[in-house]
Amino acid sequence: MDNARLISEFVEVVGEANVLVAADAMAGHLVDWRGRYRGTAVCVVRPATTAAVSAVVRLCAQAGVAMVPQGGNTSLCGAATPATDGRSVVISLALLNRVRAIDAANNTITVEAGCLLQRVQEAAAAAGRLFPLSLAAEGSCQIGGNLSTNAGGVQVLRYGNARELTLGLEVVLPSGEIWDGLRGLRKDNTGYDLKHLFIGAEGTLGIITAAVLRLFPWPRARATAWLAIAAPVTAVCLLGALQDRFGPALTACELVSEVALGLVHKHIPGRHPVLADSPWHLLVELSAGGDELVLREALASFLASMIDDRTVADAVLAQSGEQARRLWTLRESIGEAQRIEGPSIKHDVSLPISRLPEFVERADRALVEACPGIRIVTFGHVGDGNLHYNQSRPAIADQAAFLAAQPQVDRVVHDLVHELGGSISAEHGIGQLKRAELLRYRTPLEIGMMRAVKLALDPCGLMNPGKLL
Repeated sequence: MDNARLISEFVEVVGEANVLVAADAMAGHLVDWRGRYRGTAVCVVRPATTAAVSAVVRLCAQAGVAMVPQGGNTSLCGAATPATDGRSVVISLALLNRVRAIDAANNTITVEAGCLLQRVQEAAAAAGRLFPLSLAAEGSCQIGGNLSTNAGGVQVLRYGNARELTLGLEVVLPSGEIWDGLRGLRKDNTGYDLKHLFIGAEGTLGIITAAVLRLFPWPRARATAWLAIAAPVTAVCLLGALQDRFGPALTACELVSEVALGLVHKHIPGRHPVLADSPWHLLVELSAGGDELVLREALASFLASMIDDRTVADAVLAQSGEQARRLWTLRESIGEAQRIEGPSIKHDVSLPISRLPEFVERADRALVEACPGIRIVTFGHVGDGNLHYNQSRPAIADQAAFLAAQPQVDRVVHDLVHELGGSISAEHGIGQLKRAELLRYRTPLEIGMMRAVKLALDPCGLMNPGKLL
């Protein structure tokens, strides 16, 4: 089937307005958020129902045409960007965006893959419930993409990754068949748990079209504070002390370097809180079902004791929701601030929490020796061992020369991560960016098992080719 015939078939399924063929209409779908990957495509198709997704996939399968599922296109690894050969079809899930059901008694919400993460949060809140997945891109990323990359975010410490928040899925397989696994069960021991094949698979095994997600009671009380600390080892010690004192009420514990915070002040306008100068910072949040004033006073008492024994140099305790929001804006703006600063080398790594300080100290030293003047932008989720360990070029260095050094920088970072028992991808996925790295750090047996799963579900290799494997 030639491209013109295929496009005509798509039009019959989804309507002419939802088959994009003009270069300007497709442009935003053909480049990743960071601007590092650009591709071409036969067209962009926007189905609005699961049945339409199934029909589009069947047409592609019959024609032997590759498919690239795309959500909010916020991937940091090029996972949703087509290849440059122009032979694939981008399947956008943006119109598949209904909240199908909320079961407050069962603490579940059933949503379609194209729902913005923020909309899922708001729908849950309207029902008096919390959907805790939270990340900086929540106003533009879609839940299908979040599940396809097993997104983490700032509350993994308490609630877990996207995988832990998912009870059931609906998936269109590479054949076009629809698997209906939309079960809101917390216990279902009837063979393989198939949903976990698709969570974190980056659209290489099928297209997630809907999900049943876990909800939680709405936390009536929150307490948020920004701490000035000396080093990552202090952050790890504070994490343990906070967990000992507050247990599961500790919702978030975020590490921010002075360099990362400086980029926010440089590039992100707004009335930012006045904070003490410090080489490192820690943003902590407690949430509970009780009285907010009591929770805030408990955190204030804890911080006073930490300041008295010089574990914490200074602290700002939010006295209102607005003040807490302003503190969180500092943390959540780091990625955008670094993007404005210019192309960077990004690493999304995880390590045993106890090894984080050693990693930062050794990696910083090695990179400064290898690339004098390099600026290391470190921030992330110390509570679950996930650091965004990024590098921006020296102020006077050539940008192209700096990016050409990425393989050398990657080797320093990833070899050390591997040595310390960590992972080269904590929550961003593999995409195009880390395919070779995956082969380097996973065993041949593991890669073989992954390929066997891919072959079983997508024997023709049409589903998001060139990503992950």
